[in-house]
Amino acid sequence: MNPKFALLLAAGMFAAAPMSNGQTYTGSVLYPLTMPGSLFSPTILGESADQTVGYGNTSQTGGYSHALLWTAAGAVDLNPTNLAGINASIARGTNGTQQVGYGVGSETGGNEHAMLWTGTADSAVDLNPTNLGITSSTAYATDGADQVGEGLGDNTLDYDHALLWTGTADSAVDLNPTNLNFIDSAAWGINGNQQVGWGTENVKGFPTHALLWNGTSDSAVDLNPTQLGIVWSGAYGTDGDQQVGWGWESPNGFPEHALLWNGTAASAVDLNPSGSSYSTANATNGTYQVGWDTSSGSSYELAALWSGTAGSAVDLQTLLPSTGNWVSSGAYDIDSSGNVYGVAGGTYDGFTGGFAVEWSPVPEPATGSLLLITGAGILMRRRRQQSA
Repeated sequence: MNPKFALLLAAGMFAAAPMSNGQTYTGSVLYPLTMPGSLFSPTILGESADQTVGYGNTSQTGGYSHALLWTAAGAVDLNPTNLAGINASIARGTNGTQQVGYGVGSETGGNEHAMLWTGTADSAVDLNPTNLGITSSTAYATDGADQVGEGLGDNTLDYDHALLWTGTADSAVDLNPTNLNFIDSAAWGINGNQQVGWGTENVKGFPTHALLWNGTSDSAVDLNPTQLGIVWSGAYGTDGDQQVGWGWESPNGFPEHALLWNGTAASAVDLNPSGSSYSTANATNGTYQVGWDTSSGSSYELAALWSGTAGSAVDLQTLLPSTGNWVSSGAYDIDSSGNVYGVAGGTYDGFTGGFAVEWSPVPEPATGSLLLITGAGILMRRRRQQSA
């Protein structure tokens, strides 16, 4: 992770709330998610440390989407300029130094090609592994060294296969399980030697089971916790030991419950708070888990922080500056020090839209009482499937 930072937009007062284990958190706004040039309608898909990624549409390029990167310095249009014929792109994940997603255009024959960037439009690398017979691919996450995603082609019999890269197209490894009876798979999270995602046994995309890999197709572990009554599941994040994601109790997809694993299906913990309509966990640092839920009775998603149990859930949105009018929020990442990164939507300091936000642990000793501090103070939620 890159060192954390905060861009002070305005002064405000906000409260700190204690976790069940005594740790206290506070929230602040980093920067607004404004749009560059003629781009508009931003959709946020990922965040880590001081970077936020997603995409926006533009009327000047025929309505195609462009991959976008936000930092405190503003928005960057990542649509590749060094790869001819890429007229649409989407960025899905970042670790603070690398960004991943996909691009499509005449150069790719109209197929999505997984893309890797390092902060600029001219740094784009086409990751599509033609050596594996893959014709269409996308990348979802990176830890700064390796990237994960999915691809399909002639050799996959029209099913997606989870993929792992180390920065180049020809480094791709096909992770589709060979030790499990899975015909379809995708990898959505990575940390070091561990990758997570989901796969299906019989029919493309139906139902999915959360999967865990350690770099090879024969290392796959089926994490679906049938003992919790979960029918569908998927994993979004890992810290290298612990995994998080979601599970559905019914075939129609709801309610969705945030889930926590420690390497096996039997270790699964249902994190959905009492009274919450649904929840999802996106990331973990091995101690805390982050994502969103609706535990406060809101019809919108609210950023949430857990410490291993459903009852430990904290509504992070309540910790954002009280000078803002916050509608919804989500937490995407948490680093080893416990700093949480996410997005929030609302009105703050005269701007209405999305904001990058951070929640940070208060240095010990924490008091469980209301702690007022001066700070400053960021919506858009990630959806599992977006397209240009």
